[in-house]
Amino acid sequence: MTTTAGRVRSAGPVLHPRICAALTAVSCLVHLWLAASGHHDAWLGLLMIGLAAVCVPCTVHIWRHSKVGALHQVTAAALVMVALHAVLLLGAGGAGHAHGGRPASNAVDTDGASGLLLVIGLELTTALLAATLVARLRQARTIDFLDTSLGF
Repeated sequence: MTTTAGRVRSAGPVLHPRICAALTAVSCLVHLWLAASGHHDAWLGLLMIGLAAVCVPCTVHIWRHSKVGALHQVTAAALVMVALHAVLLLGAGGAGHAHGGRPASNAVDTDGASGLLLVIGLELTTALLAATLVARLRQARTIDFLDTSLGF
């Protein structure tokens, strides 16, 4: 399929991968912002920068090619983040979510629970989008295979 400008248009889904890639990019930016904000210890900030750096190539692969491997990686990473932040939300054995010994910046939410819930929601949405995109891509490949093998 070609567009009016003569470029080849992708036969697969276009909006779904773009939304998934954009949400993954937002997650990367949130990690970088949190690392730069200084609300966490330095080692945790470096870990967040590392996580963002690992996720950027997946974002590009999803945006450009809807690579299934990148989608699997994003889904797994998002679910690990959900589990980690759920443990922090539940208190991790009474330790709670500490901000490097400093008090939380929000006077209304002194324990950071709303922020953790927002992160969990963002990561669950990312995992859901990536997983459903994998299912759509597999279904499209199956239909293409059947069409070519049956002569349609």
